[in-house]
Amino acid sequence: MCQRVKADHLKPAGMLQPLAVPAWKWEDIHMDFIVGLPRTSKGYDSIWVIIDRFTKLAHFIPVKTIYHAKTYAEIYIARIVSLHGVPRTITSDRGSLFVSRFWEQLQIALDTNLIHSSAYHPQTSGQVERVNQILEDMLRACALTYSTKWDECLPLAEFAYNNSYQKSLDMAPFEDLYGRRCRTPLNWSEPDLVTQAEEQVKFIHDNLKRAQSRQKSYSDKRRRPLVFEKDDHVYHRVSPMKGVHRFGVKGKLAPRYVGPFKITEQCGPVAYRLELPSHLAVHDVFHVSQLKKCLRVLEEIQPNLTYEEKPIKILDQKQRSTRRRTINFYKVQWSNHSEEEATWEQEEFLQAKYPGLQP
Repeated sequence: MCQRVKADHLKPAGMLQPLAVPAWKWEDIHMDFIVGLPRTSKGYDSIWVIIDRFTKLAHFIPVKTIYHAKTYAEIYIARIVSLHGVPRTITSDRGSLFVSRFWEQLQIALDTNLIHSSAYHPQTSGQVERVNQILEDMLRACALTYSTKWDECLPLAEFAYNNSYQKSLDMAPFEDLYGRRCRTPLNWSEPDLVTQAEEQVKFIHDNLKRAQSRQKSYSDKRRRPLVFEKDDHVYHRVSPMKGVHRFGVKGKLAPRYVGPFKITEQCGPVAYRLELPSHLAVHDVFHVSQLKKCLRVLEEIQPNLTYEEKPIKILDQKQRSTRRRTINFYKVQWSNHSEEEATWEQEEFLQAKYPGLQP
């Protein structure tokens, strides 16, 4: 009970596991949506943000939440594949589009590997989350003048972002992609420009590695390593994020953790698959920061996330006589309770629920 209700005062578990630095431009990309925006005159109410992990170049595409997966696929082909080719990997969260069968079959046909983040762990796509913050700040500034016409400001916002200096690149994304700064004409027939581009890619790759190593060292100072083994039992956090409650557990005095649940597989350095009850409609892979080790599994967990207490010892007995019969009472010590917390129960109740129980 203490493990389920007590607050944690420890550093978040799980050391930072950065994604591998891409080898070339537009081979590994991030995707995410910014939703809940005011509806424009053209009906747009969200933005599809697509970022190249190597150059950090971004495309901001206005979309509607009512679009089907087929419509998103057509936009993806027209705006990304036609300009930059087919990527090797796509990193995203577990949004309805990214886990739909149509989208998965399309990427299989294009030979693109889909990488989904674990549940309630947006740090997997931290780069696109940061770009979302920047874009939202830019749109707030535009909304002061253009009100709900934010879709008309997206091209300028995209131009401004792609031509802004990036510390990890030591240049702007536009310059990283094309080899020159914006408004400078290119002439790829000159051999020195090709050599310069190759040297620039190596320079950017080294800068990204240094920036990633620096970020990991800063992040790991505020984290603690936590490793589980297969068949271990763990508790799961009820509220993984502020304002989010799962498993039907709500309220100020609700337990902070549910479980314990059995670990069936380690899916990565900091991700584990849990054996969840069938009625819990959630993804079964979780980041280690959402888990707490169960020190002892007392009883078998029921599907309603509770466990049944059982009698372990009868300490005393007494009789109570009425006009027609005599009733036997037994003082019972229950599992997970001390002798001082024993209760008096009727013999009929004990024999009906626990047949064969002897004083």
